[in-house]
Amino acid sequence: MKIKVFTTGGSIDKAYSTQSSSFEVGEPQVASILCDANAAFEYEIEPLLRKDSLEITPAERAALVDRVRSDPHHYILITHGTDSMIATGLALADIPGKVIVLTGAMQPAEFRHTDAHFNLGGAITALQTLPEGVYIVMNGQVFDPQYAKKNLAQNRFETRSR
Repeated sequence: MKIKVFTTGGSIDKAYSTQSSSFEVGEPQVASILCDANAAFEYEIEPLLRKDSLEITPAERAALVDRVRSDPHHYILITHGTDSMIATGLALADIPGKVIVLTGAMQPAEFRHTDAHFNLGGAITALQTLPEGVYIVMNGQVFDPQYAKKNLAQNRFETRSR
């Protein structure tokens, strides 16, 4: 089994820029996280975007959906910013024949206190065990994008009422 990883940016890939005195989306962090974790599975990483998810345009989201649809891999992991992760999950919902998991982080992977590594590990495990469909994995839980919500006050994802 080989996992295809698409990266889009978001907080998981943010780093502090001393030049601009702000956080900016940097290089994808997934490769270094997997290397540090001694991941024992085949994977291929393809960066698609490098931006905050609030800045993803409808055309970029449509291109992401087309790229995932055309990719030959069955197992797809997408690292994504948390602010529009649900919208992307819903946009991917009509792709048949694949297991697609989106994950990200509330805090950049480079931070000492981050959820990035935990979320990525959970997403990879979920990807290998879930039936075909689209899922969000955050905070140790698996969510259907249709019923997921981001709780800013609690800094986590939750299931909204059906």
